[in-house]
Order: sequence, then structure tokens, then C-alpha cells
Amino acid sequence: MTSSTAAEYGNEPREVGPAGSVPDQVAADAARLAVTGQRVSLALPRFRQMPLFKGHPQFEVLSFRTPPGLKQNQDRPWGPINNVGLGYMSELVQCSAHSGAHVDALAHMTIGPEGRWYGGGNVTDHLGDFGPTVGDGSQLPAFFTRGVLLDAAGWLGVDCLDKGHALSADDLQAIARHQRVEVRPWDVVLVRTGYLSLWPDEERMARHLTAGPDISAARWLSSVGVIGAGSDTETFEVQPAPDVESTGNPQPVHSHLLIEQGIYLFESLYLEKLATHHQYEFLFVALPTKIRGTTGSMLDPLAVF
Repeated sequence: MTSSTAAEYGNEPREVGPAGSVPDQVAADAARLAVTGQRVSLALPRFRQMPLFKGHPQFEVLSFRTPPGLKQNQDRPWGPINNVGLGYMSELVQCSAHSGAHVDALAHMTIGPEGRWYGGGNVTDHLGDFGPTVGDGSQLPAFFTRGVLLDAAGWLGVDCLDKGHALSADDLQAIARHQRVEVRPWDVVLVRTGYLSLWPDEERMARHLTAGPDISAARWLSSVGVIGAGSDTETFEVQPAPDVESTGNPQPVHSHLLIEQGIYLFESLYLEKLATHHQYEFLFVALPTKIRGTTGSMLDPLAVF
């Protein structure tokens, strides 16, 4: 990170991180990338029992009210029983905020004996029965900035990176040079491994767990001054971590970017369609749902170019 960028970062709301202080001019410049108005969704549909990281609860959709149920129970949610056959349906969605395309809140990961996270939060003072009170999902910012796609699978000429393939800082910089795109401060950088080209075949997906950036790549991204980084995998970073035996840290990339730097992580973003356009810079738009006590938010982000 340059000294000028670091100085600007010093003005961010501490519980929100650098993404909370994207300059207006950066957002305006990003909007100018929407030249043709083409929009590419970076999310796949969610469904009950969908494949998820094993640390999260299953995704469920349960019917709550149905037209036959209303009639059977003689319920009157809006007044008298009508004679025109007017009914309605509603449902209960029970899931993790980390289901499908999502962003990690700053309180998602903790470290140290005090269980601390970015923004000064810790499990003793800022975690109750109903979730974290500092850096939770209610404090997630809106993302409206320049997005950059680094197509690692395309760069290597494969459909999907191999299981445990680590992408270094040198790799990410080489991909950027190959694509003739520059990573800049305030960007959200998305890394395509090809993993979601296998969706939703859980057996094939399991054979490719999990390629992604290593700690050198994470340090490079933070040094440039990005506000977010994401990928098409469930963990963003390479797993298992290449140096876990020496450091004891199974997720050093999360520790560096999310906990130490306040740089948001986007996971399970669908990047296949964007890659077919060979569109490596675009307006990135993602609007989290602000829910108190959550540790992230499901998203349906857009790339607009």
C-alpha cells in the first residue's frame, strides 16, 4: 500500500474497514466502466440441500402458508374469506448467511486467545447469544467500485485448477500482465479457479478442493490497497494452507486480509460467464442485506461493463 493510500485508509470507520471510505471519485470512475450496459450476475440460484462448506448448516426452504392451507384452516390473514380464489404463498428460508455467493463480515473470523477480529471486537466484550455486536452483518457497506477478474484457470488453459493449487503473488501479477489489466487501490479483485464450472456435482467439486491464493498473494493484494477479494470457491484461499505445519494457522489468508486488514472476502461467486466475455475490468456492484448479529451476507452481485 502506498503512503498516500495508507493515509486515506486511516479515515475509514473502524468497524467497517477501508470499504467504508471509498472516495466518491473512485465510485464515479467505476460507473464509467459500464459502457455497453451489459450485466453479468455473479451468483447461482440457491436451493435446499445445495452444496455448502461443511462448517455451515444446510440450506432449507420450507412452505409457511399456501392457498390450500389457508382454505383448509379457514384462516383470514386479510379479512373475510373471499370468493374470487385469491390466495398467497410464503415461506421460511433457514440458512447460513454464507450460502452461495456471499461476503464475509469482518466479525466472521477470530484469532488469538482473546478471539479478536478487525475493528477491535473480541468474544468476551462483543459477542452475545445473538451474534457479534462489532463488525457484524448490519455494518456491511455497499460495494460500488471497480472490479477486476483474474482468470487463473484461463491463464493456465484448464477448465478448473487442480486440488490444492496455490496461487502466489507472482502468479496473480503474471495473470494481470497477461490480461493487460492493473490492480489498483479500492478495487475488488475476483480470482477464477473454474471450481463452479463443476456446480452442483459434489463429487467432482470434492476432487478440486480447494485452489486459491496463498499468503504471498494476500499480502500483495493488501499492499496494493484493494477493499475486497473473492473467488469462485468456498474458502477463497488455497486449502490446505501450504505452510500450516510450520505456522499452525490453517487460514492465514483470512487472518491477514479479513482480521488484520479489514479487507472483505467474497466466496462462491460464479465467474464462468464473466470469463467468457474476457471482461477483466468492470463496475462491481454488491449490496449486502444488513442483519444484526450475522457474520456475512448472501449476495447476488453484478458485473456491469
